[in-house]
Amino acid sequence: MAQLAHDHPLHPERVAAARARLPSAARAERITSLLGLLADPVRARLLHALGVAEELCVGDPALALGVTEDQARYGLRVLRGAGLVGRRKEGHVAYYRPPGPSRSAPARGGRPGFR
Repeated sequence: MAQLAHDHPLHPERVAAARARLPSAARAERITSLLGLLADPVRARLLHALGVAEELCVGDPALALGVTEDQARYGLRVLRGAGLVGRRKEGHVAYYRPPGPSRSAPARGGRPGFR
């Protein structure tokens, strides 16, 4: 991190506290990337629909959102690539859901998820 020379901080302890709590540059980049993913209305609505329904096949959120299956499929693929959505296949059908604990989680009272 580059050192910047200033004639002041008026409150060095506040500057130090702010600096100590800032995310790293890499973390800030990841946050910015995730916010960019959510800037798309279809992807934001897909995440919301999956949060409400817990698991949907690709055609179901398309119907819920009033978008084409291609739009839903692309949005889910992008979200899955970012680790925001998990997928399981049952035959030729793919089911999507928010990622969570392992499949054995319901026995422990948690929400099922993906490995």
